[in-house]
Amino acid sequence: MAHDEDASHFDAYAEQYAEALDRGIALSGESKEYFARGRVGWLGQCLRERGFAPERVLDFGCGTGTATPFLTGELGAREVIGVDMSAASLRKAREEHARPGVSFHLLHEHTPSGAFDLVYCNGVFHHIPPAERGAALEYIRRSLRPGGLFALWENNPWNPGTRLVMRRIPFDRDAVTISPPEARRLVKRAGFEILRTSYHFVFPKVLRLLRPFESALTGLPVGAQYQVLSRRPA
Repeated sequence: MAHDEDASHFDAYAEQYAEALDRGIALSGESKEYFARGRVGWLGQCLRERGFAPERVLDFGCGTGTATPFLTGELGAREVIGVDMSAASLRKAREEHARPGVSFHLLHEHTPSGAFDLVYCNGVFHHIPPAERGAALEYIRRSLRPGGLFALWENNPWNPGTRLVMRRIPFDRDAVTISPPEARRLVKRAGFEILRTSYHFVFPKVLRLLRPFESALTGLPVGAQYQVLSRRPA
């Protein structure tokens, strides 16, 4: 798992996380909520196509809890648990998103139980040292019930805009990005069955009139982020 210095790195940014992130993604013309809504909205569509309705969701590397209202609202999850290395980020998450059925915990204090229907993870693995990514995936695998799904979202290093945005965000500048093929290899090596890879957020706000065409481009590696959806075999 990630080192203590990674946790302290994000502790230092917890109070200014939203501001730093929004400054970084200002080039897109959108806020972090826009992207969180888009990610979970697409995930919800994928799940409905499979007739999969998750009741228990683990948000791995939840940060300040931006995805929480979308995981409960869009996915209809009865319980959402967020885990993270940063205590300061978790305090912020509790302040802003605490509600019945939602809780936030330090990663090392939450033992994988094999009881979750879905694990959601956005933009976390590029902060995990490559040598420790296997252990993180094992934690996620042990958190899922057999047949449970894992939605891994990562920044697409093949997109020039993504690289530019990451250079503008203090806590992303030194991140080790993961290409889509590498992400699939990591997930498969950890024992997951790959279901689908899709690419999202092609057009910035200035080109929003073109966004209706994005649904036809999800199979092309041009979006700013990508999702690898996989399953823990039953």
